[in-house]
Amino acid sequence: MDTTYESAYYAHGTPAERWERAGMFFDAKDYAAAARVLVGLVEEVPDQTGPRLLLARAYYHSAQLRRAEAELRVIVERDPVEHYARLMLGRTLQRQGRHEEAERHLRIASALAGDFAHL
Repeated sequence: MDTTYESAYYAHGTPAERWERAGMFFDAKDYAAAARVLVGLVEEVPDQTGPRLLLARAYYHSAQLRRAEAELRVIVERDPVEHYARLMLGRTLQRQGRHEEAERHLRIASALAGDFAHL
């Protein structure tokens, strides 16, 4: 596929249409395609957590762990009690072999979820 055509395809439509398209790619386990749609959406609506969190998940599932980490850190910085972002950040750090750093985020995620047995 031509790069210009490909870029136009992933950027085509309203934000709502692109959100829906990204979700369909994600649900179909085409995480790289979902990420290509979501990058532009996150740039357009940087303050919305949903698109950024789905982008981080798409990066995580496509083994783009540094990118996933960067997106998750933005979310956690803005909303320190965002439990799922904390959990994903911990798991992302684990996959990178950064277990000590991951443990902190996983404990916070457990506490936020009310799962005190894992503390």
